[in-house]
Amino acid sequence: MLLPELFNLGKAFRQYFEVVPALSDALRDEVYRIRHQVYCEELAFEPQRPDKRESDEYDAHSLHLLIRSVQIGEFIGCTRLVRARPGDPSYLLPFEKSCAATLDRSIVDPAKLPRDTIGEFSRLAVLGRFRKRQGEEKYAGGLIEKFGTLTQPRFPYIQAGLYLGTIELGRLNGVETLFILTEERLAHHLRRLGVKIKSIGPPIEHRGQRLPSVMSASGIIKDLNILVRPLYRTIAAEVAKAR
Repeated sequence: MLLPELFNLGKAFRQYFEVVPALSDALRDEVYRIRHQVYCEELAFEPQRPDKRESDEYDAHSLHLLIRSVQIGEFIGCTRLVRARPGDPSYLLPFEKSCAATLDRSIVDPAKLPRDTIGEFSRLAVLGRFRKRQGEEKYAGGLIEKFGTLTQPRFPYIQAGLYLGTIELGRLNGVETLFILTEERLAHHLRRLGVKIKSIGPPIEHRGQRLPSVMSASGIIKDLNILVRPLYRTIAAEVAKAR
C-alpha cells in the first residue's frame, strides 16, 4: 500500500473492493456459499451441508452484505446484521440467548429497547486466501490488526469494509443499537478506526473467549477516525446505490 492511499482510503477502496447489499435471492445464495466454505470447510465451526450452503433460522430476518474483489470480479466475504423478528418482541437475538445469565443490564438492557432499532453483527466470513496473514488463519474474518507504519502503511480494507457497510445498511433500515460478540483484541482494533465499542458483560465461550459488546450506529459515524471518514462515505454511497 502506498502512503498516499492511507490519506485517501475511499478512493483506494474503490480500486480494490466493492460492498454489495445482498438484497436478492441470488446474492443471498452467494452469502451462504461463502459462509459454508469458511465456517464449514475451512474452519469446521459448523457441519458441512450437502448443498454447500450454510444458513440458519436467523437469516430470514437479517440484513446481509457482500464484499467483492474488483480485480478478480468475485465475492470474497460477507457478514449479516441479525434483527428481531417483526411483530415478535419475545424472539431473542443470538447473543441474548448465549449471554442471558451474564449481561450487565445496568449498562444496556436489550429487552427494554425498541426491537426494531437493535441488531447483532454475526457470521463475518472472508475466504481463506484473503485472510492468510500470519496468525489470522483460524479467524473467520481475519482481524482488523495490521495497520502498518507511516513508512509501510497497510489498511484492513476487507474487514473494515464489511463492518462499515453493515453499520450503514443497518442505519438505513432504522437500526441504531448494534451488538456483537467479539474478542477483546478485535474490539481494540475497532477502536482504532474510531468505533466506540463498550463491553456489557464478562466473556463467554463461543469459539474462544468472546465479549458481549454494544455500539451506537450514529455514534460510530460521528466519531470515526478522520482518515477513515472518506472510506465510510465511499461505502455508504455504495450501500445507498444498491437499495
